[in-house]
Amino acid sequence: MKLSVKSDYAARAVLSLARRYGRDEVTRIDVIAEENSTPPNYLVQILIELKSGGIVKSVRGKEGGYLLARPPAQITFGDVLRSIHGQLFDSPAFTDDTCPPELRDCWNRLRAAVENEAAAINFQQILEMGTGKHLMFDI
Repeated sequence: MKLSVKSDYAARAVLSLARRYGRDEVTRIDVIAEENSTPPNYLVQILIELKSGGIVKSVRGKEGGYLLARPPAQITFGDVLRSIHGQLFDSPAFTDDTCPPELRDCWNRLRAAVENEAAAINFQQILEMGTGKHLMFDI
């Protein structure tokens, strides 16, 4: 499984918007691009795909930009990757009738592991990793 730089840029863009969530303000593409060292023209294409995936929403006009379509806790890493790449894990073995069933079972286990892990990580957790909240504990 090899993901493109596009998936990294998409995750960075969502993280930038997650940091601003709840402020009811839109963020311009040039701001997101500068924060993440992302080419603005490429970022436009990525944001369109994220919008189609229900991850972000856009506001048109002079004061327009982007914001998250839902809270960071409701957006998983898997949601972002699927918006950009479609299915997260695929193998020719899934549609090859000559693939031995025991090998196909291994491929299915690997696919399930990737899907489950990507679904278990949400952008609220990622935000908290950046602030160190994940290191806090009760005494």
